[in-house]
This record gives sequence, C-alpha cells and structure tokens, in this order.
Amino acid sequence: MSNGPSLIFDKSTLQSLNPDEAVWLDAFFITNLTPLFYVETLADLEKATRSGRTPEDVVGNLAYKTPDAGSYPNIHHQTLVGAELTGQGPITMDGRPVLSGGLEMELDGETGLLFRQTPEQEAFQRWQRREFLDLERSLAKRWRRQLSNIDFAAACAFVRSLLDPGRLPKTVPDAKSVADGLLAGPRREMALRIGMVLLGVPQNAQDGVLARWKSIGEPNVREFAPFFSHIVAVDLFFYVSMACGLIASTRPSHKIDIAYLYYLPFCKVFTSSDNLHALTAPLFLGAGQTFIRGAELKSDLQRLEAHYSALPKEIKEQGLYRFAPCPPADTSFLVTRLWDQYLPSWRKNAGAEVVAREALQSSEFAKNVIRFANEATPVASPTGRPSDQFPQLVVERTIHARKGKWSRVPSDIDGPSSKTEE
Repeated sequence: MSNGPSLIFDKSTLQSLNPDEAVWLDAFFITNLTPLFYVETLADLEKATRSGRTPEDVVGNLAYKTPDAGSYPNIHHQTLVGAELTGQGPITMDGRPVLSGGLEMELDGETGLLFRQTPEQEAFQRWQRREFLDLERSLAKRWRRQLSNIDFAAACAFVRSLLDPGRLPKTVPDAKSVADGLLAGPRREMALRIGMVLLGVPQNAQDGVLARWKSIGEPNVREFAPFFSHIVAVDLFFYVSMACGLIASTRPSHKIDIAYLYYLPFCKVFTSSDNLHALTAPLFLGAGQTFIRGAELKSDLQRLEAHYSALPKEIKEQGLYRFAPCPPADTSFLVTRLWDQYLPSWRKNAGAEVVAREALQSSEFAKNVIRFANEATPVASPTGRPSDQFPQLVVERTIHARKGKWSRVPSDIDGPSSKTEE
C-alpha cells in the first residue's frame, strides 16, 4: 500500500511520534523493520515505567504506531552472514529489505511469489491488544539480562591488542579508518579469522569457511563476503572506539544501538534520535544514502499532518491512500525532497500512481489477489529467482483501516482492521 524511499528507524524515532504523525511515516516510506527494533520493543516489557503506565501499555502503544501498510521485516543479520560465509549466495545490498519466506506459487498457469505474514508482524498485532505470550515475556527477561552481562572489557582488550600502540586513533573518523585498515590489510586470513571471532562463529564452522575461502584463491575479505565485512567493520570500529575512549564503555545499550548499522545496506534513509547514531551512522552510509535526525523527521511529519488536516472533509473521507498517494509537490517538505532524490520520476508519474491505487482498491483486483493467496499451490520445482523477476508478487498483511484520526481506505471498506494483499 505504501510507496517511497526505503527507511530504517530505531525505537527512539518512533517513540517521539504521535499516532497521527506515524501514519504519514507509513504512508510515504517503505520501512525496513529490523529484528533489533522487534527485540528493543519487546524488552520494554521488563522496564520500569512512570506512574500510571504499565510496561504492557508502553509496548502496546509503540506497536500501534509501528508501520503496518508499508513495512517489511528484514532477515536477521546472523542468518544472512551464515548464508554468505557458507556460499549459499550473495546478499543483495541495494537499499531494499531482505525478506524471508517467499513461496513460489502457481494458479491457472500463472506463477507468482507469495509472502505470508511473518511471526513478527503477527506479534505486533497482538501487542497492540496488550496480548503477550509467556515465551515473549521470557525473551524480554533474557534480553535485558544479556544486555547487562556484555563483557565490553574483554572485547576491547582483544581489539586493542591488534592496534599499533604508537598510532591509536584520536577521533571517531580515525577509529573508522583504523578498523577499515585491519579488515583490508594484507593479512587476509587473519582479517577473516578476527571477523569470525568477533561475530561468534563456532570453531568448526570457521574451519569450513576458511577451507572454502582457500579453495577459491583466498580473495580479499570484502570480495569474499561483502555483508560479513560490513558487519565486522562496524564491530571493529565500535570496539576500537571504546578501547581508545572515543565511545563510552559504560552503557550496555550502546551494543544494540550500534547493531542498527548492520542493516544500513538495506535502506536508503536511516533516521534516529540517538546521539550515538548521529555520531557514527554517517561514517557507514554510502554516497546514495541519507541520515536524518529523528527531531527533523518528526517536525516534517507534523507539517504534513497540518497540511492534510486542512483538506475538506469530503476529500479526507476518501481515505488517505486515495487522496495522498504521493507527498505534496512543495519542496519545503523534507519528505518531498527525499522522494525527489530517490524516486525522481514520481512527479510525472503521480497521475499513474493514483490510477494504480484505484486499481488496487477495486473489488475485482482484490478478488484476484485474494484468490491467488488462498488457492495457489506451491511450484513443484522452485527456481529461486529474484522477486523482481516474477509477474506478480503478493505480500499478505493486516492493517488498520483507520489509524489515529485518519481513515486510510475508503469508508465503504472501513473496519477495525483490513487484511490486504499487494
């Protein structure tokens, strides 16, 4: 249902938004929900809250604001690293979320890719109703416990032993350069081993990875495993910075904060209200990516909220997916400038976007999509080809037809929630 640049947000950004502002975040961005956001949100079940609010209220309110129409849960970074190191295929790092669970299906001779709702999406829906499984409460306890038991001292000591004592970095950018140097140096096997140690790869698995690496000519680590190298660079930088006193080692939450950077290859825009992210994320973003402070994004979403609230009632009753398929043309809006940057043809295609939205909302189109989701059968011999090579791609999701004060779909299909497929 949503369109726009791909965006990753951390919990701090979503916490700063009210439900009406969050609606516009969902409307104008494709959001990548990292596993870290899921775990951070769940961990709030174990946090003390101010008087009058229960942990269940805090998590439920955050789950309600989480994008549901244009969100895509990314595969966990450990799963991706494991696949890359064992040669199961390259990881696509082009600013799009990497999804799991795509099923090649066939109906009436037509093939397509079907993505069912993920367990994470179903969990957020339950959390909105303040329903939490015992397993989830146990995971929240375990996560808080693990976070408090991180041995930063040991990791920093290990990384510091790799540094030249006479050339320790003095600034955060210097630490990034030092980390890159460790990874890209001439001692390739050492760099590969260091990375696997930092990521906790079991010894028997390390031996298999090294054997495969040697069998293909011992290439540069970045060529051998680009995503693995990105994550290792983040971790090396983090521990070098702490070992040299550039980042405080007294806050266990820094580890989860820095881990958001693992997922930067899967977005175009990263937004956060966290000071550590503001300091470090720009060092790892590519030339075609943007970092936005959470306060700046919130301010723009507030302006969008005011802009659309001023529309006549009869227009707003059409549902925002009909009257606001694209942001305003006015480039004073940050969101509009981001669309211009990442979707440069959107202005000339705005009319086509309206027509496409009308087609998506037509009963005939909806019937065909629902029929594919319910009646298609798995392809006997899946090809494993990329999703953009399928004639149709269906993503099953449950969305609120109304969120905050906004009706998102026409009133004739309104309800507490609407199950839609795209």
